[in-house]
Amino acid sequence: MAVDVNIDIVSDVICPWCFIGRRRLAKALAALDGSLQATIVWRPFELNPGIPREGIERATYLAAKFGSIQDAQKLYEHVGVVGAEEGIEFHFDRIARTPNTFDAHRLIWLASRSGLGDAIAQELFKAYFVEGVNIGSRAALAQIGARAGLDSIETERFLESEEGGEEVRRQILAAQELGVSGVPFFVVNGRYGISGAQHPDTLVAMLKRAAAAAP
Repeated sequence: MAVDVNIDIVSDVICPWCFIGRRRLAKALAALDGSLQATIVWRPFELNPGIPREGIERATYLAAKFGSIQDAQKLYEHVGVVGAEEGIEFHFDRIARTPNTFDAHRLIWLASRSGLGDAIAQELFKAYFVEGVNIGSRAALAQIGARAGLDSIETERFLESEEGGEEVRRQILAAQELGVSGVPFFVVNGRYGISGAQHPDTLVAMLKRAAAAAP
């Protein structure tokens, strides 16, 4: 009989390593061949909480964060190579703006209430890193929600409100209080934590340890 495990993933949807980390987690779960039944919950983290709601031009962001666009491109070339190994075709050149991700986190919070949080998170990664969608746009977020199974009209209404904002802020604060300073950060059964887009074998070891300690 499969052992139930809860996996919290602290993440920001503009972190390419979080996208890679989710793919590696999928490999780890597949390697366990059905011995675990995983419930995945995404927890919010803001890499750039100071970005205005409308976002900023990508070139401006890269120059400020990495010193120059050229330095940023070198780093992203490496990310692209690692991503390709996990079946991800990154298209950083399609990203025109670096968004504020707070509304995207609210969307994941909404989706999680109906069991679609994991699906929405992965659609957000795909939209941003593969398609170059501005995921700071509420209109774009509504479309992403619809293609992952949320009701489009209800999602638009939700995004135009401030619903879920306090819950997202509390979760961000909770992650900070746990000492999370970088993402992705995985927590299994509330006890076993690991930082970074770890190799699937490392994740398998952690999952086995958590399963062995489960009631």
